[in-house]
Amino acid sequence: MKAFVVDKYGKKAALRLVEVPAPALQDEDVLVEIHAAGVNLLDAKIRDGEFKPILRYRPPFILGHDVAGIVVRVGSKVRKFKPGDEIYARPRDGRVGTFAEFIAINEADVALKPKNLSMEEAASIPLVALTAWQVLVDKAGLRRGQKVFIQAGSGGVGTFAIQLAKDLGATVATTAGAASTALVKSLGADIVVDYRKDDFEKLLKDYDVVINSQDAKTLEKSLGVLKPGGKLISISGPPDAEFARKLGLNMMLKLVMRALSRGIRKKAERAGVEYSFLFMWAQGDQLNKITPLLESGTIRPVIDRIFPFEETNEALAFVEKGRAKGKVVIKVK
Repeated sequence: MKAFVVDKYGKKAALRLVEVPAPALQDEDVLVEIHAAGVNLLDAKIRDGEFKPILRYRPPFILGHDVAGIVVRVGSKVRKFKPGDEIYARPRDGRVGTFAEFIAINEADVALKPKNLSMEEAASIPLVALTAWQVLVDKAGLRRGQKVFIQAGSGGVGTFAIQLAKDLGATVATTAGAASTALVKSLGADIVVDYRKDDFEKLLKDYDVVINSQDAKTLEKSLGVLKPGGKLISISGPPDAEFARKLGLNMMLKLVMRALSRGIRKKAERAGVEYSFLFMWAQGDQLNKITPLLESGTIRPVIDRIFPFEETNEALAFVEKGRAKGKVVIKVK
């Protein structure tokens, strides 16, 4: 099969299109013919080597964390899927590789594709949807009547999280440039702060939850937005000891993670709020809960551009610029 591989770690290094063997199928796997793959900033960060200490991919390896396609074969212990099923998924860490023509995925990571979505639309969903769900539902426990500040509302996670937060009954504030204001308002944002002109920490107060996806400076400013007892949840770091524990990292890495987050944890404690880090995980059952929201139109995909498979490097470069409104997708088939 054809696939785009990382030959060696390196910042902005080009992926190489090569012929590789089709993936081996384990007993609990489904073999998927890939029709479309979502592109995420996470792909670029892994290629650059930012996650080498915790995600030990050995070059050459295939990138790609979002997939929509058709099941062509199933392992002997698979019970939920059969050949011909249209699916979407975020393959688990250690087994990613959707910038290719086929991928083998553990059935626990897979869900049936929403019937009303195209393959390209479905491929834009898994990683950002699971991130939003795990932050807002699992970690924050967001409830009707609460207030949430979602940074970078026009980005991949932001466009999904705004819609999910509104469905949960929350008041939503976000940041966006002037060119994206109409988009985030159409998704349900109640308050839009133009990050080029205004300081969000001066305009927003007494929020229950903040989702941070920006740099360390923005993370620290976010503390002032929260009410006492509020929750600051970061999807861009720094990681904490709880994250290290979940990954089963060794004691040295646990100490490193604790040290990286010590500063913000201390400041959060002084402010009377809770800091935590979330690195989303693959979860087919959660995708099954998200599917009805997509099929009913409660949440809609937001796609900026669709690139042909041969232009995967161009798609990744476009995502790295940080200007995409919603998701970027590769059409494989």
